Amino acid sequence: MIEFKRSILSTADSNQVAEHLQKRLVDLINLALILKQAHWQVVGTNFRAVHMQLDEIIADVRAGSDEVAERMSTLGVAPDGRASVVSETSTLTSFDYGFAKTPETVTAVADILLETITGLRESIGLLADIDPISEDLLISIAAPLEQHLWMIQSQEA
Repeated sequence: MIEFKRSILSTADSNQVAEHLQKRLVDLINLALILKQAHWQVVGTNFRAVHMQLDEIIADVRAGSDEVAERMSTLGVAPDGRASVVSETSTLTSFDYGFAKTPETVTAVADILLETITGLRESIGLLADIDPISEDLLISIAAPLEQHLWMIQSQEA
């Protein structure tokens, strides 16, 4: 096993931070997959707008997952984004398979975004005193997701 010679955090702190970042990583990877599935399955009124909006959200989610994985590597902990690990450890609700009308898709996407944001905010609160850099990183990921939540759920009105 390769280990870095210079550690930014103590081993205990690094392990605790990595545990939270790993949870967020698998949820972000899963969210990107769920959103892509929704992107492919959405049909009906305003299809094109929702279809394209989902791609915008996916781009932010994928960028966020990459940032989380690279932060873990920076701390000397290998991130694990393998499909089996994502499948076994993600805390997000599963997404139904099959075509869905835009209102149902919008509601499902809003719900899954809220689940992801809730997890991010939980980790943000727990990392504040241990690693403010990782805390800041998660804040920078949560902020655009919260804006996406506002924009997607505004379509339910």
